[in-house]
Amino acid sequence: MKRIVIVGGGAGGLELATKLGNKLGRKHKAHITLVDKNRTHLWKPLLHEVAAGSLDDGIDAVSYRVHATNHYFNFKLGAMRNIDRVKKTISLDALHDDDGTIILPESELEYDILVMALGSVSNDFNTKGVREHCIFLDSPQQAKKFHHRMLNKYLQLGEQETKSVNVVIIGAGATGVELSAELYNSLKQVSSYGYEHIKSADLHVSLVEAGDSILPALPKRISASAHQELLKLGVDVRTKTMVTEANEEGLITKSGELIKADLIVWAAGIKAPDYLKDLAGLETNRINQIIVKPTLQTTLDQDIYAIGDCASCALPSGGFVPPRAQSAHQMATLVGKNIIASINNKPLLDYKYTDYGSLVSLSNYSTVGSLMGNLMKGSMMIEGRVARMVYISLYRMHQVALHGYVRTGLMTIVERINRVLRPRLKLH
Repeated sequence: MKRIVIVGGGAGGLELATKLGNKLGRKHKAHITLVDKNRTHLWKPLLHEVAAGSLDDGIDAVSYRVHATNHYFNFKLGAMRNIDRVKKTISLDALHDDDGTIILPESELEYDILVMALGSVSNDFNTKGVREHCIFLDSPQQAKKFHHRMLNKYLQLGEQETKSVNVVIIGAGATGVELSAELYNSLKQVSSYGYEHIKSADLHVSLVEAGDSILPALPKRISASAHQELLKLGVDVRTKTMVTEANEEGLITKSGELIKADLIVWAAGIKAPDYLKDLAGLETNRINQIIVKPTLQTTLDQDIYAIGDCASCALPSGGFVPPRAQSAHQMATLVGKNIIASINNKPLLDYKYTDYGSLVSLSNYSTVGSLMGNLMKGSMMIEGRVARMVYISLYRMHQVALHGYVRTGLMTIVERINRVLRPRLKLH
């Protein structure tokens, strides 16, 4: 029986484990193990909502262990430290409690096929002071850290020494733009729960981007539309502004200006985790991504695959597959097919990235984006209710991949009921 180990339970890793569990694990044709250092999964594009308090990760998160039981694969809690390609094993670090007590000792897992699905983390480009003074949004834990600090700032508002809250977000990609809008939405909600003294003018959000425009990876007309929406909300959008240092007071720009901040979020670029660099001799690029062949196998080991943000996959037309949720979803689908093909001694398929467009949600205020790829010839700009529906459908697709259509339908109904029963904002 083939031993398949998937390291990383993000969107791609969990979808792949679910698919292989249902198709191979259920029939005892393979032994599938998912490894992750967290106990639960949350779709990463939702982290800005956790940070703003408009989404409760305790409700929306998926328990790896429960999901594994329901879909015929195993879950191993732990963080990978190294790969031995000769012995075909991965080593896991010891698991410690908050007080340093060892819960689980170091261990090893044997594999026949290994899939790396470790995602990405924020890239601070070694900017001075960023690691000490900025909050990243790479995990639910970090998002909740920002949320708790934001709630503390709301408590201080109205006190003599605190007249406003200044939040600065570096990086005007999707995460930075969506968080900017979501913060203003949460401010409106918080005033309904005993914070009547808080007004919209009490929150100052600055969005800082080194490039010429926000959402630089998207078409200019989408960027311009989102820019105008943010200005209407009151966001101070600063383009062509490079940050050289972060300190206790705020940010220092290349021109020497100090942008004062009570809270700073760094969302300017990504990289694969640092320990992937030259891991087990695998070929990596300058941002630690593992270089893969069109089949998504690593260039130096055909028994190791890489998918999602931690994989560097060249496009036939030039450039590389972008680090998006839709990329991870498509890669997981292909690797699932290729693993089954390899077990059945059939030829492997090459990955063909399909761009279905990009959507950016500005909370309840607006949604803008473009649809393209197989949906139509060229691209079409959409916004408003239609764009919002399509944006939500992206999350529904991820839920369907994990739970199937019936369960996803039931979960959607429960979400609608919770809108009536539960507070609109998480205040703890």
